[in-house]
Amino acid sequence: MRQKELRIALVCYGGVSLAVYMHGVTKEVWHLVRASRDFLDRTEPGETGGSRRVYHELLRRIAADKGLQVRVLCDVAAGASAGGLNALFLAEAIHSGGSIEPLTRLWLERADVDVLLAPEARRWRFAKWWALPLVWWMLRRPGNAVSHSVAPETREEVRRKLSRLIRSRWFKPPFSGIGFSRMLAEALDAVDGEGAGAPLLPPGHPLDLFVTATDFGGHRERLRLNSPRSIEESEHRLPLGFHAQVPAQPGTALAPLPEMVLAGRATASFPGAFPPVQIAEIDALAAERGEPWPGRDAFLRRVMPEHVRRGDVDTVALIDGSVLNNRPFSEAMAAIPDRPAQREVDRRFVYIDPHPSRGPDEALDAEAPGWFSTIFGAMSAIPREQPVRDNLEAIERRSRELVRLRGIVEGLRPEVEATVETLFGRTMFLNRPTSARLESWRRKAQKAAAENAGFAYSGYAQVKFVAIVDELAATIHAAAPELELPTPEPIAARLTRHLTEAGLTDFTAPRGSGASNDAIAFFRAHDIGFRIRRLRLLARRLTDDRGEDETGGAREAARSAVFEALALFFGREPVAAMGPGFPVLARRVFEDPQAVLDAVARQRALPEADLAVEARLVEAMKALPRELRRQMLLTYLGFPFYDTVTLPLLRGEGLNEFDPAKVDRISPEDARSLSDGETSELRGTEFYNFGAFFSRAYRENDYLWGRLHGAERMIDLVASTLPAGDALDPAVIAATKRDAFRAICAEEEGRLNADPRLVARVLAKVEAISP
Repeated sequence: MRQKELRIALVCYGGVSLAVYMHGVTKEVWHLVRASRDFLDRTEPGETGGSRRVYHELLRRIAADKGLQVRVLCDVAAGASAGGLNALFLAEAIHSGGSIEPLTRLWLERADVDVLLAPEARRWRFAKWWALPLVWWMLRRPGNAVSHSVAPETREEVRRKLSRLIRSRWFKPPFSGIGFSRMLAEALDAVDGEGAGAPLLPPGHPLDLFVTATDFGGHRERLRLNSPRSIEESEHRLPLGFHAQVPAQPGTALAPLPEMVLAGRATASFPGAFPPVQIAEIDALAAERGEPWPGRDAFLRRVMPEHVRRGDVDTVALIDGSVLNNRPFSEAMAAIPDRPAQREVDRRFVYIDPHPSRGPDEALDAEAPGWFSTIFGAMSAIPREQPVRDNLEAIERRSRELVRLRGIVEGLRPEVEATVETLFGRTMFLNRPTSARLESWRRKAQKAAAENAGFAYSGYAQVKFVAIVDELAATIHAAAPELELPTPEPIAARLTRHLTEAGLTDFTAPRGSGASNDAIAFFRAHDIGFRIRRLRLLARRLTDDRGEDETGGAREAARSAVFEALALFFGREPVAAMGPGFPVLARRVFEDPQAVLDAVARQRALPEADLAVEARLVEAMKALPRELRRQMLLTYLGFPFYDTVTLPLLRGEGLNEFDPAKVDRISPEDARSLSDGETSELRGTEFYNFGAFFSRAYRENDYLWGRLHGAERMIDLVASTLPAGDALDPAVIAATKRDAFRAICAEEEGRLNADPRLVARVLAKVEAISP
């Protein structure tokens, strides 16, 4: 059966109390990923599986009716502020195999101003009766904020809690910093503590988490100019990133708990509500819990290298990440190019925007903005609401480049295949490949491609060389954090100088007749990217060239062999593959770069891997029809001809996920099955997006609608992986959504009781959907 991976890079916007809505959405992402894992493992969720059972049935139906097995993975999560917390919890559950189910109780019970209020603020000696008239006037005068932005049935509850909040203490944040850190630690314990199963990504697959924070005092970043040669400027954006290869065993945390708590505490420290977080608070929490933090210094060097160098890391104050970066697309985008792909990939950037802009008319009054609203808008509202057009346009540009590149490759195909056939004279041996023959043909084809490229080969070889050195430098940099280098660039410069001094100065043979011997030796030892690109093209051809009269069984077996071959190279890329002694050696790269290069070549053993790969391919080709076997050989042997043209166009970056990425949004505006299209179902948008922190009924409402909207969009997402000519019947999609809505309401009916009519109202909407 044809296989495809639907890979989600999730981006969660900031939204204050709309965090509860985003929790509902991310719970459905989690359920879908779990259903996908269960389907591949042939595990049935059972009748009590809720929406997970519905997703499982959808995947089963696609496999049975369309012959496509879809695996859903969420391997990148990024977020800011409230969205950062949801991204953090989801990434932890994916990595550990834990559950985000216990978080629902924490969100509903603990995300309340009365709970978050600092104990010392409750006991503030000025929080007395004399302040009541002032509070009454603020909260009940005509045109006050509560009357203006809160629904009538909830105004008294909001006024009561807001009165306590206002009278708690002045000129200090009302909420507890250490209390918030304790709550985050409790939440992470809950994720990892409830019957952890297998992680939700394949073993060894990379998982990236990014949350944004704001360095209040700032740190110095060096910029390179022409004149003067360099300057320093203050930078306040501070992304906190976590990268891991997912383990096979359950229950392994993504990162030490103090690091995850620091990330969550920093990204959601809303200015004025929570005090800034400092390292001392996290140290105190770790000591209080008896939580070891052996990697503390290495972590701080990684995320705050400039502060560590200056020796002021203990005084750094971090505040809410949405102050400067409310929509962290760029961090998610940066993680994609290095993703391995062992089958066809449908990459999606999915972003959760709980309160999308309604357009400029919503914000404009008849009068010009006043003094306070102008200042507030310039400093807070406008930066937070600035659209992500630049990021989306960057994704679109890259997607267009990939489409053009595929067009170039297909345009070259007739000429390349004719050249390969001429090169081998249509020999009968092409119909009977062996490992020895394939190795010989591969060497001959690579030599011919270099010679045929003429003067263009020098430029191609230079691009290859730079890309290889950059990849080696990145590996060495990752293995040697003790060098305290902000980027791998100094290592790349040292390797380049060493290789040049060692004689690798000319990549072409005399009179331009192909590659020089030194270049051939260097590429053979270190060019892992070339091998991966070649196998990717082969996998694509096996996917795209499906004939109408083929059963597909032999083709799928060949595709599996190609992806198994890719895995041999993927396993040689990470730092861990270099062996336990490599970090010590990597630290000496400036003193003895050749020893480091020799160690990499020895551990990766790429020439030996070539032989193992070709043995697998030959075995797979034995079962192929003659013409398909010939096409497979023409692609494999013709790849050097393609690469000399396409790699310079890619500026040496190469391609892992070869397909253009798509962007999908999840918001109340996009999930319309249960909506009248006019009014928003969310209540957390009231009182300037703080509404849900003042009312459990609001939190329950937004959480339930988050699940409903998330379920609808997850079904849309899975259905959209099918080709346009083989799409699911709209009636099937609509019925699947109804089943998911009913399952969610059945799950939540006993838990959501602050408003006894809530679930019944939703069910009435569900039953009103036309069949």
